[in-house]
Amino acid sequence: MLKDVEQYIRMNRLPHIWCPGCGNGIVMKAILEAILDSRLDPLKTVFVSGIGCSSRATGYLNFDTLHTTHGRALAFATGIKLAKPELNVFVVTGDGDGTAIGGNHLIHAARRNIDLNVILFNNNIYGMTGGQYSPLTPQGKSATTAPYGNIERPFDICELTKSAGATYVGRGTVYHTKQLTELVKGAIQNKGFSFVEAVTVCPVSYGRRNKLGSAPQMITALKDNAVNVKAAQKLEADQLAGKFLIGELYKETAPEYTQSYDALIARFRKEGDAHEQ
Repeated sequence: MLKDVEQYIRMNRLPHIWCPGCGNGIVMKAILEAILDSRLDPLKTVFVSGIGCSSRATGYLNFDTLHTTHGRALAFATGIKLAKPELNVFVVTGDGDGTAIGGNHLIHAARRNIDLNVILFNNNIYGMTGGQYSPLTPQGKSATTAPYGNIERPFDICELTKSAGATYVGRGTVYHTKQLTELVKGAIQNKGFSFVEAVTVCPVSYGRRNKLGSAPQMITALKDNAVNVKAAQKLEADQLAGKFLIGELYKETAPEYTQSYDALIARFRKEGDAHEQ
């Protein structure tokens, strides 16, 4: 499989700049495996990113890519999808880029149900830009801007995007790699706003500061604290305390934005032609 996905990687851009033990490479490989399995046309596939560790992925991906401004990846991606609805448009973003400065773009892209595949790399911290806490940093954890522990409650970003109007929502981890690939494949198949939270690890800016051990220990902790959504249905509330759900969390069918937009244009053209006659 690694040899197969190399066609999607700009090998001349390697080695990458991610820190040793970072899980971003695992997430990137899961995305590429999903693209391979889904047989997407590389010439009709576009990746857009903002700023941050996760957003560096566009530099390594052998597709048409845009590395844009902080928090604005979804705005650029919306423009691409409206201009060329036939394209497969992916957005790779992080917990800071996508939920803080880009949070308003996120909820409105979900509200519109525009056909974008958003993969949010959640490492619980602003890794590249200084180690600040993000809207997804757990309470009590330390960051450069929370040296005595974060007192703010984090978003459940999957619940947020679901409530905002996303028609496909999933969460996976860098331990559960096969499941993560399947979730991205589900996002690709969905014709609407698709959101996958990829829970990853940052052993340097986050793990070291919070004494969470080595990268393998942090990844093992994901295994120990994640519960599949189907298994969770059989567990009591006390058994789920301190855990988080993974798997396909939500799926529905709703009108997709570019299709509705094209239908609106067609209707007015038809009415205009009738009026001229």
